[in-house]
Amino acid sequence: MTLIQLRVFLAAARLGSFTAAAAAMHMAQPSVSEFVKRIEQAYGMRLFVRGGRRLVLTPAGEELLPLAQQTVASADAADRALRAVASLSGGVASFGLLRNANYYSLAQLLIDFTEQHPDVRLRVVGLNSVEVARSVAMGELEAGLVVLPIDSEGLRVTPLRRDEVLYASADPTHTAVPVTIHDLAERNLILYDAHYGWRDPTRRQVAERAQLEGIVLEPRIEVEHVESALALVSAGSGDTFVARAVSESGICPPNVGFVSFAEPLYDTVALIQKENAVLSPATSELIRFARRMVTEPSQALLQA
Repeated sequence: MTLIQLRVFLAAARLGSFTAAAAAMHMAQPSVSEFVKRIEQAYGMRLFVRGGRRLVLTPAGEELLPLAQQTVASADAADRALRAVASLSGGVASFGLLRNANYYSLAQLLIDFTEQHPDVRLRVVGLNSVEVARSVAMGELEAGLVVLPIDSEGLRVTPLRRDEVLYASADPTHTAVPVTIHDLAERNLILYDAHYGWRDPTRRQVAERAQLEGIVLEPRIEVEHVESALALVSAGSGDTFVARAVSESGICPPNVGFVSFAEPLYDTVALIQKENAVLSPATSELIRFARRMVTEPSQALLQA
């Protein structure tokens, strides 16, 4: 069966005659009859009862009708999607960004995208990676960028970039040598993303390491934003840890120093989308921009 055969069949079923179907499809009436006849001959069964004032579907025709409608609708949707990708003359891109998106130049991503596709509407939600993952899994967002690890059930996860996590302190003796989990247990910690606590992906990695050592980490101060944590570190209230992208962003107070962990720790930035979900053309295009921005050659890339 071909799409044209199915389209002719649907037109005849809807309009009740080959003559009307031919007129609607700008075809000759014998051609319409021939398309239907080929299906009938291939399967050895009639699709219509001829005669009378109107074509009537046979049981075989009734069986074919919904499947033909579904097939033609899917083909039409594919056509619209490809045409939309070519023009991107409208639509909405629905996307989630990790909380520290600006430190990975992702604000520039949105600027570049809107300049190239001014008719596309953007719905970009900046949340902790925990919430971005939940929103994508629930279908509230089409896709997003997160820091791993996350709860990935029902999601397709594509790692894009690895960024080292550094220990930060205003006390030079605390950054003289790489730090261990035991060092963290003995120091005043100032941690951000207070709302998500130890569910935050970076904190989660640290907590898992501490658990393996039989250590329980308790922050002295919890705040919501990394900028607040760094201000407190600068004031000597304690120490924290941040991604290298944050340490190199220019927001860090000059008296704050950084050092690696003795066992290096990394944030992995990944693209997520719901398994088997069909993305809108606008979101697919935004993902293309995001992948290019995050995996720019000047950055530290994940090795394949």
